Amino acid sequence: MSFDPALAEKRFGCGLSPVIAPPSSLAEVMARLAGPDRAAEVWPIEPFSTFEVRIGEYARLTKMGRRNKTTPEAKQARKDRLKLRRETAREWLTWMGHALSRRVTTEDGFRERLVFFWADHFTAQGKGSIHRYAVGPYVEEVIRPRLTGRFVDLLRAAATAPLMIRALDQTRSLGPNSQRAKKAKRGGLNENLAREMLELHTLGVGADYDQRDVTELAELLTGMSYKAGEGFRFRPDWSEPGAETVLGVSYGGAGMASMADIEAALEDLARHPSTGEHLARKLAVHFLGDAPDPGLVASMAAAYRDSDGLLSEVYRAMLDHPAAWTGPGNIKQPVDFVGSGLRALDARDLPLRRQKMMQLMFVKPLALMGQPWEQPDGPDGWPEADDDWITPQRLAGRLQWALNVPPVLADPLPDPRDFVEMALGGDVPEPLRFAAKAAESRAEGIAIILGSPAFQRM
Repeated sequence: MSFDPALAEKRFGCGLSPVIAPPSSLAEVMARLAGPDRAAEVWPIEPFSTFEVRIGEYARLTKMGRRNKTTPEAKQARKDRLKLRRETAREWLTWMGHALSRRVTTEDGFRERLVFFWADHFTAQGKGSIHRYAVGPYVEEVIRPRLTGRFVDLLRAAATAPLMIRALDQTRSLGPNSQRAKKAKRGGLNENLAREMLELHTLGVGADYDQRDVTELAELLTGMSYKAGEGFRFRPDWSEPGAETVLGVSYGGAGMASMADIEAALEDLARHPSTGEHLARKLAVHFLGDAPDPGLVASMAAAYRDSDGLLSEVYRAMLDHPAAWTGPGNIKQPVDFVGSGLRALDARDLPLRRQKMMQLMFVKPLALMGQPWEQPDGPDGWPEADDDWITPQRLAGRLQWALNVPPVLADPLPDPRDFVEMALGGDVPEPLRFAAKAAESRAEGIAIILGSPAFQRM
């Protein structure tokens, strides 16, 4: 089977729209992906470098509020800190609305899906205080600009991102024999970042590495840190001296390791054959299903190897393989379900500045569906298996959203008889077509369509 425009928009994009034509060819998909990021221009999200100013101010107010707690200055600092956090929480809801609006209005749905995939692959959660709102800015600055280049550039940006470093406690990782450790009479090596780098970000679980590789990579990474309000920094006095051997390759020397040594290790990890195989399979599972065609995965891994990790060539290999256009497709994750529902309704007027409405329409429903916004359970991100998403409680959350939200955002609602054909691209099961015609109201008909098994799949 060859390229199918409607299936391309459903399976690799954000869903069919009544007003935006799907891409007509693989060449058009790739051209849109390589072109200007118009959705980000129309629906901006604050980059992390700007968010860093908020972090610095929050840290300053926190410090001031802890000094001489009974003084008027300390009391005012605590009030200002609370105000800053509330303002940032409101912005977070706006950024969520902008991310959903991108899915509704974009002509480049593949880009939005790839942003979500790589943000999940390099999951970095904001721990506590104001950092919990930093995921969107992290994705905007680290992930989004690097979708089509070499994987090593994405790996390097994620590994040195302040949010990643803070989330995995890299700021506490101290070389046992470093200058700092000798002075403080203590060590404190933290292996979190090194372990996730090997298990999740590059080679994958089960690849040919062992605990010694994890430990020596962790020692190599000591020195990488972050300071609130200032961003990434390298602390030589925290760095473990001497050479470190990872997967049989030695990095560093007699003195302290440098960022150049770390970058050399990242380059080697990105070029490792297991990394290409791991990424190829993970992309195929995300877009095509729990058991992707082995030939398709092999073709993607070969494209990764032959292009020196150029991601655009890996995507091209996936989309160009006949197996990409067969099979039932994946169950939509909740964010994909909500996004494609909004897109099918052409819901362009989201209540971006109405906090209660955003909470009721999106934040709480997504949590009920099992995917609270930007809050996966751990560094391994969201599950991919269909069974993880279609449980009685989570399916009930989808049905409630389909019944309650469309009438508020789309007035008037479309005729269900027309909507079912548009939303599913003409691939409509006869019982669903009959149910759309027999619905007692437009709201009921739209809910039946959005809640149907056919709409749940890519």
